[in-house]
Amino acid sequence: MSRRPERGAATVLVVAVGGLLMMIGLAVAGVTSVVVAHRGAQSAADLAALAGAQAIARGEDGCVAAAAIAEANEAGLSGCQQLGADVLVEVRRAARPGFGLAFELSARSRAGPG
Repeated sequence: MSRRPERGAATVLVVAVGGLLMMIGLAVAGVTSVVVAHRGAQSAADLAALAGAQAIARGEDGCVAAAAIAEANEAGLSGCQQLGADVLVEVRRAARPGFGLAFELSARSRAGPG
């Protein structure tokens, strides 16, 4: 009995498993990219809200300060409300995980003296 018909079967299996692992790795990298971008958006929102609250405490426009800080953190201010001494901001930030995909992520934050 000859083993020639089975010759190369392990190579095909290794290539298939390698391709599967590569696809799983790319998917994990894409999800990680989106999570990191969302954390960046939340950080930008938090910093913008704090800057806005400090500006209000100094008697300045809190939304102008919040917009400047959001832009410095690679996000855009999509909403801002001054509620007494508090400021409520919403920022948007782009996420591009690859594969030709693009997402617009948003985050909100509120800051004030109390």
